[in-house]
Amino acid sequence: MFALSADEWQALALSLRVATLSVIVSMPFALALAWLLSRRRFPGRLLVEALMFLPLTLPPVVTGYALLVLFGRHGWIGEWLAQFGIVFAFRWTGAVLAAAVMGFPLLVLSIRAAFDNVDRRLERAAETLGASAWRRFVTIVLPLSTRGIIVGSVLAFARAFGEFGATITFVSSIPGETRTLPIAIYELMSLPAGDAGVQRLTVVALVVALGATVGAAILGGSLWGRRRDD
Repeated sequence: MFALSADEWQALALSLRVATLSVIVSMPFALALAWLLSRRRFPGRLLVEALMFLPLTLPPVVTGYALLVLFGRHGWIGEWLAQFGIVFAFRWTGAVLAAAVMGFPLLVLSIRAAFDNVDRRLERAAETLGASAWRRFVTIVLPLSTRGIIVGSVLAFARAFGEFGATITFVSSIPGETRTLPIAIYELMSLPAGDAGVQRLTVVALVVALGATVGAAILGGSLWGRRRDD
């Protein structure tokens, strides 16, 4: 009962790959936006924060439709990218993009919290010694924010691993290409003999989600607890 079939292993492997790559792809943008929100005050800052939260507040299907409008073969951006052979719609790369968008707010929030915890006096001291903004970021802010970056990565990975609505809307369900574990569970639920498969994949999803949330809670608790003790 608990031995995964070849198709189920394929869906699990795809979900793990999509979730991992979504975090890697998102990381540079998340670091930049988290630093901007933590260190700068600028016109339109509230609007930027509101837009960042949209994937968490909108129905995932709406987010998937927006991705289709923007990055579909005839989308505003997708049509231009297709000229260079870059296609997202109905490809596994589109699943990565959808997962990255859905997990991005969690990644930014955790990294920003870590940046806010860094003692600004250390940065000011480095500045008086002639360290550039980039050098202060690389040698002070990033090392002291490692725990928060890891927390954000774990949470974003878990969100990406469980992503369903935006993914199926943007890239549909293509076995071996876009059929991730949540989509596989959904499809098995509609089959008369799919209960056993649903149970197996649900256990797998539960293990991954529980491991991610427990790990994030342990690391996050240490991070925020340290600030309260300072």
